[in-house]
Order: sequence, then structure tokens, then C-alpha cells
Amino acid sequence: QVQLVESGGGLVQAGESLGVSCAVSGLTLDSYSLAWFRQAPEKEREFVAGINWGSGGTYSRDSVKGRFTISRDTAKSSANLRVNTLRPEDAAVYYCAAGRSAYNSISYSPGAYEYWGQGIQVTVSS
Repeated sequence: QVQLVESGGGLVQAGESLGVSCAVSGLTLDSYSLAWFRQAPEKEREFVAGINWGSGGTYSRDSVKGRFTISRDTAKSSANLRVNTLRPEDAAVYYCAAGRSAYNSISYSPGAYEYWGQGIQVTVSS
């Protein structure tokens, strides 16, 4: 059984930093990408950052470049997202997802991801 379990998150003040992690079990990640998506109330789910497990290449949406950093722990099959200088507009439910991916590429579309975590809330107070 494939499981993606997110941890971290919570309530932070604007300008602070936060880390969220995603631990994967039941899946061999070599042909997959792991990605973080977020969904704010009444908004569509959007790609935030991701990592192609085969190549180690990382990707992030333009609006978070320089503030969001994704990394991986291959021994633990986990992907970690570090968010610096949080803004009120970063508040959302953050989801970890795994999807098959060609080497050194990644999809920004939620529909390309087969497996999802339960989501974790990030709240930013101003």
C-alpha cells in the first residue's frame, strides 16, 4: 500500500520560515517525481515545487523561487519543503504527491500525480 505522510506545517507569522516533510512508503521512487501542491480556499490546487527522483532535478513555480526550497532524503524516501519569508498568500493546505515522470522532467499538473498525501495546513498570520 502506497502512503504519503506529510508532517510539519502549522501557524506561523508572516516573515517567518517553515518546513514540511513528506515521507513515502510502498513505492519505488526511481521513476517518479515528488511534488508539493497547495490549495487555498476557493482556489485551484497549484504546483509549488517538485523533485524528479531519478535525476534529483528540482523545480518550483516562478512566484516562489528564492523562497521555497525542495530537497530530498533518499535514505528515508522523503521530500522536504523549506519555506522562507512566509507571506499571508502562502497560507493553504499543502499536499505531497507522487507521479510517474520521465527522467529529469516534472509535470506541474495535479492530474499527472497518482498518489497524494492527506494534506497539511499552513496558516500565516500577518
